[in-house]
Amino acid sequence: MCYAIPGKVEQIQGKTVIVDYFGEKKKAYNETEGLCPGDYIYAQGGYVIEKVPRDDALQILSMWKEAFFRLQKTDLLLSKIDIDPDFTDKKLLRILDRAMQRVKLTKAELSYLMDLEEEQALEALYKTANFLRFKYHRNACCVHGIIEISNWCRKDCAYCGISLHNSNLKRYRMNKQEIMDAVYQAVEVNKFKALVLQSGEDTGYSTKELSAIIREIKEKFAVLIFITFGEVGIDSLQELFSAGARGLLLRFETSNPDLYHNFCPAGNWQVRMEHIKAAYKMGYLIATGGLIGLPGQSRQDIINDILLAKELSAEMFSFGPFMPHPDTPLGRNQPPLEKEVLKTLALSRLIDAENAKILVTTAFETLSPNARQKGLMAGASSFMLNATPQKYRNLYSIYPNKAHNNEDLSFQIQETISLLQSLGRAPAD
Repeated sequence: MCYAIPGKVEQIQGKTVIVDYFGEKKKAYNETEGLCPGDYIYAQGGYVIEKVPRDDALQILSMWKEAFFRLQKTDLLLSKIDIDPDFTDKKLLRILDRAMQRVKLTKAELSYLMDLEEEQALEALYKTANFLRFKYHRNACCVHGIIEISNWCRKDCAYCGISLHNSNLKRYRMNKQEIMDAVYQAVEVNKFKALVLQSGEDTGYSTKELSAIIREIKEKFAVLIFITFGEVGIDSLQELFSAGARGLLLRFETSNPDLYHNFCPAGNWQVRMEHIKAAYKMGYLIATGGLIGLPGQSRQDIINDILLAKELSAEMFSFGPFMPHPDTPLGRNQPPLEKEVLKTLALSRLIDAENAKILVTTAFETLSPNARQKGLMAGASSFMLNATPQKYRNLYSIYPNKAHNNEDLSFQIQETISLLQSLGRAPAD
């Protein structure tokens, strides 16, 4: 979105460029022709998105320079660990110290952290996760836009409000012009640099049609495209990648195949895993994760979920709460407590401190009004804003009363900028 700054290309090593953001060096993959050292670029998700004219870049950087270091100072102060010296849980302190030293934690240690209940202990966990986030990612925070292009889905997942179970839902499918108009608003008007195109597993779109849409988006707009269309088939993933998609958001939902089968009887957990692994080999940035609080799910399952996300080389960890929808078989179950979600985010940071972007999901924001701030202070570093046309938002009803559904996108952006500035977060990729 408009909360973005350009970086200066310092070195080019094949397809990899080294980008400078006020002295901080980051790598990005380049597919832009004619890029040279000294050029200025926007990057998202580790990809060069566009070249920025030098005069424009210098003007933006001059406005950002003082703010950038002020924000970093704010974040540094907020990420300090100030645990009470009289804190009595010495075992917890030993585990957190090992995590800060980047010693791989055992499953027993991870279980100890996941079982924490006392408020002071939880705060120590969250502060450690936030410290590690700052240590390895500084104050970088990425904000993507999401456009929900269709709520049709062929699957029967028992937890999902757009599944076949929901016969009360009015279905929609955006046509190509509607999608292009929404992308225009997101990229040209609201200045998003990364967009997620999302739908259920909608057989109403062919791979050829989706590829044509993505190809046209890439021809007209400088933006990183993530897709989340479900299990489209490995050949289709390759076709969509060739068209210009560079990110795949596909949750495995749970690392427990039996649990997956219970709630997605028509699905195949192994096939889903094969999709994720194949996409990574193709070059997709992988965003994956699971649901927190599914009926019958154990805390050990959640730990295994986090470990699996790391094993899958996820660029972004996406863990959100199970939110019951009344028109599904699980509609009478309860969502998890806020602290269960925060613990999952914090453990995700402890497990993959160096690499992962960790998402605060909209589902978590629906569960807890202050989820975005709390999540960002517990190790998270990313979230998404809804850029779906207003007339369709409430129809993408994977769970009821979704946060921000009735907010204008410009209002969402202003609220986001205010929050990120209060936390000292900056838009470096």
